[in-house]
Amino acid sequence: MAIDVDLWDMDAFQRQEHHEMLDQLRETEPGIHWVEEGDNGPGFWAITRIEDLREVNRHPEIFSSNKGGTQMQELDDENSVDVVQRDSLMLSMDPPKHTRYRRLVSRGFTPRMIALLEDYLENRNSIILDGVVEKGSCDFVAEISAELPMQAIAEMMGIPAEDRPKIFEWTNKFIGTDDPDFVADHEEVMEAFTELYMYSHALQQERRDKPGDDIITTLLQADVDGEKLDETEFDMFFLLLCVAGNETTRNTATRGMMGFFDFPDQWQKFVSDPDRYMDTAVEEIVRWATPVLNFRRQAACDTEIRGVKIKEGDKVVIWHISANRDPRAFDDPWEFDIERDPNDHVGFGGGGPHFCLGANLARMEIRLMFRELAARMPDMRLDGEIGYLRSNFIGGIKWMPIAYTPSESRHTEPMERLGSAAGVGGADGYGAAVERSES
Repeated sequence: MAIDVDLWDMDAFQRQEHHEMLDQLRETEPGIHWVEEGDNGPGFWAITRIEDLREVNRHPEIFSSNKGGTQMQELDDENSVDVVQRDSLMLSMDPPKHTRYRRLVSRGFTPRMIALLEDYLENRNSIILDGVVEKGSCDFVAEISAELPMQAIAEMMGIPAEDRPKIFEWTNKFIGTDDPDFVADHEEVMEAFTELYMYSHALQQERRDKPGDDIITTLLQADVDGEKLDETEFDMFFLLLCVAGNETTRNTATRGMMGFFDFPDQWQKFVSDPDRYMDTAVEEIVRWATPVLNFRRQAACDTEIRGVKIKEGDKVVIWHISANRDPRAFDDPWEFDIERDPNDHVGFGGGGPHFCLGANLARMEIRLMFRELAARMPDMRLDGEIGYLRSNFIGGIKWMPIAYTPSESRHTEPMERLGSAAGVGGADGYGAAVERSES
């Protein structure tokens, strides 16, 4: 059954009207519908219910990430960038290639490795708030939520402090391809891709010549069953980590704070005892935010879901933002409830081989950020218009002005890089600890 909705209407997404369209798809039986795309593509099956999304994710042999890529737009086989992204980006790989690749890169994201970062990021988070608490107002995005994720990725990858603003600018252009506030045309996006790719390649070559105490060196030296990452695979992982580790956590934290603004009783509850509510609050923040709205798959064979016949080669788009509002899975899904339990959301992908590699890192960053916000800015409030990203892929927030009662800075002393000041210096630094944990 086809339903007449335009999921390529970027302006509707910017106006936050996509929820109405997706609700119509999800709540009209059987919840799987063919959506026409006009000039944007051949049309696709919209998967909008949570159990159907999980079914797609659990069967990569049927629903391929590689055959058509993971983005709604069509790939151009004549475009070398499209081909590289499809064949060398972990998001767009299918098993067994994906299995081998993920084994190589996952050693930097174990709970033990994330715990090794926590003290450093707690220190950085305190410094970030030191920079705003005395002012009484700021832009939550630029001055708070964007800072910690970028510093986490930069610390893991050994990116020098002076280069971090460039990484931030390039990744903004990647996710803002349809927003004139970020890019003027497609050429500007391609320039950002090229510059970040070249930056990664130069950093890679530098570490090959002079190994450091960071995850770059560890990944370049990683060996699983005699296999290593080749140069292109490493560069594409670097791009993925910069974009996914930065943009998604930033938008999750921002939309989580918006949830608290919309439900102020939940903020008062959280502020009263953050430790008591932290675990369930973090999961509700992720469910509520769902920063990645969708991913694409392509049917590798004829199949069927809920009685709907899907043909080999059909385009399939799984809508995480709709699944996380599915009333079949969540009581009162439009309520922001920091005590929601159980909360089996799909904010990290919904299982299967593509479950978010950085889920533990994202949870830790959200926990650090909101604990500090509750302690130091307990009366925070919205103080102006929110700027929504013009995108049907990322649920992005460009700016969100806030106000609060000014307080004194703690003048937190900065912790040095993990290799020296976290008590894990020299051979016991982050990269060495990662390597040792896998040996």
